Amino acid sequence: MKLMHITFLMPVNADTKFLGPSWKKEPEDIILPIHSAEQEAVLACEASGVPSPQYRYEWSLNGTLIDLHGDERRRLSGGNLIITGLDRDQDSGVYQCTASNNRGTILSQRATLQFAYLENFKTQTRSAVNVREGQGVVLLCGTPLHSGELTFTWVFSEYPHFVQQDSRRFVSQETGNLYIAKVEPSDVGNYTCVVNNTITKERVFSSPTPLVLRNDGAMGEYEPKIELHFPDTIPAAKGSTLKLECFALGNPVPKISWRRTSDISFPNKVKLKNSNAILEIPSFQQEDTGTYECIAENSRGKNAARGRLSFHATPHWLQTMTDTSLSIEENLFWECKANGKPKPSYSWLKNGETLISEGRVQIENGALSISSLNLSDCGMYQCVAENKHGIIYSSTELMVLGTTSVFSLPFQINGDQICLYLTASRPHASPRAISLWKRGTEILQRSERISLFPNGTLKIANVTKRDGGSYTCIAKNQFGTASTTGRLIITEPMRIRQGPSSTEITVGESIVLPCQVTADPALDVAFFWAFNGQPIDFHQDADHFERVGGSFSGDLMIRNIQLNHGGKYICLIDTDVESLSADAILVSGPPSPPDLVVVEEVTDSTAQLSWSPGQDNGSPITGYVIQARTPFTVGWQAVDTVPEAINGNTLTATVVGLNAWVEYEFRVLASNSVGMGEPSPPSTKIRTEDAMPDTAPTDVGGGGGTKSELVITWEPVPEELQNAEGFGYIIAFRSVGLVTWTRAVISSPSVTRYVFRNDTIPPFSPFNVKVGAFNNRGEGPFSSIATVFSAEEVPSVAPERVSAKSLSAADIEVTWEPTASTPERVLGYEVVYWEDDTKPDTVGKVRITGNYTAVNVSGLQGNTQYYLAVCAFNTAGTGPQSVPVNVTTKKPPPGQPPQNVEWNLIGSQLVLQWDPVIALETESEVTGYIVLYRRHRNNDMYSIITNKTSVELTLNLNDNYVIQIKTLSEGGLGEGSEPIHIHQLSKSLSHSTEPLHILTTYDEIYIYIYIYIYICIYLQ
Repeated sequence: MKLMHITFLMPVNADTKFLGPSWKKEPEDIILPIHSAEQEAVLACEASGVPSPQYRYEWSLNGTLIDLHGDERRRLSGGNLIITGLDRDQDSGVYQCTASNNRGTILSQRATLQFAYLENFKTQTRSAVNVREGQGVVLLCGTPLHSGELTFTWVFSEYPHFVQQDSRRFVSQETGNLYIAKVEPSDVGNYTCVVNNTITKERVFSSPTPLVLRNDGAMGEYEPKIELHFPDTIPAAKGSTLKLECFALGNPVPKISWRRTSDISFPNKVKLKNSNAILEIPSFQQEDTGTYECIAENSRGKNAARGRLSFHATPHWLQTMTDTSLSIEENLFWECKANGKPKPSYSWLKNGETLISEGRVQIENGALSISSLNLSDCGMYQCVAENKHGIIYSSTELMVLGTTSVFSLPFQINGDQICLYLTASRPHASPRAISLWKRGTEILQRSERISLFPNGTLKIANVTKRDGGSYTCIAKNQFGTASTTGRLIITEPMRIRQGPSSTEITVGESIVLPCQVTADPALDVAFFWAFNGQPIDFHQDADHFERVGGSFSGDLMIRNIQLNHGGKYICLIDTDVESLSADAILVSGPPSPPDLVVVEEVTDSTAQLSWSPGQDNGSPITGYVIQARTPFTVGWQAVDTVPEAINGNTLTATVVGLNAWVEYEFRVLASNSVGMGEPSPPSTKIRTEDAMPDTAPTDVGGGGGTKSELVITWEPVPEELQNAEGFGYIIAFRSVGLVTWTRAVISSPSVTRYVFRNDTIPPFSPFNVKVGAFNNRGEGPFSSIATVFSAEEVPSVAPERVSAKSLSAADIEVTWEPTASTPERVLGYEVVYWEDDTKPDTVGKVRITGNYTAVNVSGLQGNTQYYLAVCAFNTAGTGPQSVPVNVTTKKPPPGQPPQNVEWNLIGSQLVLQWDPVIALETESEVTGYIVLYRRHRNNDMYSIITNKTSVELTLNLNDNYVIQIKTLSEGGLGEGSEPIHIHQLSKSLSHSTEPLHILTTYDEIYIYIYIYIYICIYLQ
């Protein structure tokens, strides 16, 4: 039989409304330092419901209700509890908020308020620790009373000389103790434990503990003894950073190594620090569990310690309840399920009070059942899941109904099936109603096609058009009778004739997605479009979206497609009878930016991030990249992560390799098969935790200065590598050959130079020098050792046999004999010269480095008398000057250039002629001429000297030349003639052997005109 679709029109009543309280904001754990009485704590609490929940007397502390009446320190703001004048003893504890309205009461999650503090060490004197050389020792810190995370360092002798940790010395951040594997004579001194509270930033110092060597000889070698090791069982939370410490005493100094007893290798994220004394596992996961072994080994033997890492997690919900309404005498069954490690236990609350399993109420694990409900069972219920790591609450409302029949949803249709279901709505009739059905005035009876069910459902099989008509459902219980009537209309089934199809499209193009149906003409067909699950607003997005088509067509036109238009499009077709849909994927570009980048956990070198995905724009997201920015970087930089490659289904990762005590911002970029998308908005700025310096100053050197000084210089550590506040430098130096270092402390991070002054320092004496760094967390590494010489003394002897000779009008040659043997170092010589013997500083000086005995002084005035003296110099300065000598420079060369230059070019031979130059009385006599010419191709300069007024040159006609003539004299070269430009003429002159004769003038343009005219005439 042909299938028919039907329409059954009946009145619909309102749904049941659940109006009990539900949480919008719950309190969270707080830990505060107490610095002043003005500080306050705010514990959040906000719930919704109708009527709005009331908050008076709804906070408890450690399970006891807080009475706020007359309390001047504690008050409510909305539902928030505000505490002022904080008191560590009175206000510490576990808080919980209660929200109530006339539907019931719910409890919030629990929140702990703690106060961070650090008390001082006891002031009593500590006894000396006596040990033999080669013996191991543990110096106890004796941590004072505190709350909040602590860090430990130790000072040796005086602040800030921090104990430098290495394979022989280790400071435990668990016990605070200082462990020295093998004592050496240099370890003798006073040791002070320094404790820092990371929250309050307080720092306290213990009394010094003297370490003294016994005089009964050194201790022999012995096998390692592990003094510091991790517990046998270590629980670790998912995503946390776990640090295991292991250190051994021994002689020789033991070496530490780690392994997993399962022989599974460590992943790349595992770090070994402090000469392998610390094993760090960032972002702890289930696969990191197992037994870990620390092995201490030296030549005398080895020892090992083991511990098992277990994985734990706070409870989280797998299944919760939904608000429920049931009629009187029905039975309730709810079940909640949670996951966690260890496995959570369950309890149930009703209106904030614990439910006990008895009578009608039965509780088994996470299941709650209540039989034969009555109106007193109404209220707010909470399932509670708890293990030793946390507790969670899930809330729901139960409504028990006792009313006459109300029809809110009078029919249900099975769409493409051959059966029709008409149902009286059970939830709104309590107790359950007895129902009957009429078609017109005829009471329907059971038959082969008609079924009547106890729950009020009417089933008509093999529907035909003859089944159309008026139907009445009548429901009756002890509270009364109700009925509703509707009309059943049979229609032809609707079919999608053409639906949208998935496609790829380029940005800027337009497309029409078809959506066309065939339907019964009696039906009104409505078309709706949704994009990525959201209805398209054709008014707001009219620039891009338009609905086109007729009664049975709802095509979608998308104009000027952009990247954000990529995604899933669904065409929804709706009639009074049924609804159909068709969808298509439109791929237009890379993913949209991710959102809500949150930094969840920070250490000194890592940050754990989470984010929300953006739209994939039609192509599934295949991966993510994280970038970071600091005040010290140029723009955004990619960072290393765990996992190294972040796939498209991962929404959290740990950034590794960060610098300590640096402010970071992070952003996330998503990629798909089309490409990389735009970055997310930046995360909130966070600062990594501080740490001891791990970078030493570079380019350590120095030297120079004045007598009795040692000058030490270095390249400063950049601010982004200083790792904490209180950054400075430790300068250590000693004379070459000595063992003991002299130390100096500089507290300014920008200083790059230190000068040590002492009259006992020999001049130009070698010193071993190294520079280290420190900050509030401790002392960092030192640079490699450099050799620096102390300041030297100036040469004490002047050069002898100084002489001077004039070379030209502008140059004088000065010669001398080297200084005689002198205890001072000579780096070179300096010539001082001046014009007036009464003012020996009016001209200048020339310095030459090396063991030279002559130098030319240039740039002088012609026909002028100069006085000159020579002295030796080194880094300390110049020594005594020699006895001055004087010399007069030559007269200046002629100022008149050669005139009336003529040239003849025959083949490759060029003949030049010019008028002689007559010098003035104040000028040097002309001794000859120099012809300078330069080839254009290789730019080489050539010259010919002659005492005549003519010269013959052989040129390459395939090149261009520039020629100039100057006079020669005792005073040097004179002024040059106007440059002569000989251009490539080989092509023009290849047709003739006639001479080319040109008279040069001072205006070069005439040469070019003459050549041009000659060539034009010749070529005609």
